[in-house]
Amino acid sequence: MPQFFANANYKFVQHRWRTLTISAIITLVGIIVMIVRGPNWSVDFRGGMDLTVRFAQAVTDGQVRSALGSLEVGEVKTIGGLGSQTDILIRMKVVENSTNTQAQIQETLTNAFPGNPIEIRNIALVGPRVGRELRNSAYISAVVALVLLLAYISWRFRFEFAIGGIIALVHNVGVTLAFVVFMNYELSLSVLAAFLTLIGYSINDTIVVFDRIRENMKKLKDTSLADIMDISINETLSRSVITSVTVFLTTLVLYVFGGEVLRGFSFVMMVGVICSAYATVFVSAPVVVEWAEKAILKGKKK
Repeated sequence: MPQFFANANYKFVQHRWRTLTISAIITLVGIIVMIVRGPNWSVDFRGGMDLTVRFAQAVTDGQVRSALGSLEVGEVKTIGGLGSQTDILIRMKVVENSTNTQAQIQETLTNAFPGNPIEIRNIALVGPRVGRELRNSAYISAVVALVLLLAYISWRFRFEFAIGGIIALVHNVGVTLAFVVFMNYELSLSVLAAFLTLIGYSINDTIVVFDRIRENMKKLKDTSLADIMDISINETLSRSVITSVTVFLTTLVLYVFGGEVLRGFSFVMMVGVICSAYATVFVSAPVVVEWAEKAILKGKKK
């Protein structure tokens, strides 16, 4: 592997209060964004019907919205198409009779756009109760993942390492979620899968650095913990940068060429990889140092 930072000697932990303050501000802004805008739940989690219609000739979502004005449609937007074709997503929050609703939409559009054949490409229908259950399951899966990771890092390393890793992980997921909400991406099952993937990636990125820290703590017994942190981060910096850039470029390709279906997944991974690279260096390691130093001070007082 090329060593782009073979002689790196950056003092990452030395300025930990600045970086932790920046992280806290970013997290606070993210919380405000999520409160103000609110998540854009997909049909998987909120219930309702999503109907994808393909028009043989180009139309705008405004034209379709006007044609469907009497049907109380929640949202209409263009999601793609090939050549002169246009794919339109029609979203309805509450559907009592999906068959009748679909027939009404199809009839209305056929009458509104004569000479422009339409094709129903996809229908997603989820009841409100099922949507709530899926949303609750998503919350539970995220909490369970965090608890298991806390237990694993505590067992493999030390408790302060687990605290640093979990705080960095929550930071990564929270900031990424704020970006998703700000950009108004749907929180769908594929996006949930992306967040679970990001959790695994982030914790692996952190563990690589923690593993080097543990090795150096055995070899450099007369060196302060903060210096050991800096040495370890610098030693793994090349690997971290190469891995992050590789994953980012891969997900960028998915984002550009993967179509609407993969756009949310790839966006989460792109933002998450950047957050993970930042948090591993500027969040998890400083938290470990602060926690360990406070534990030492408490031990001396006793």
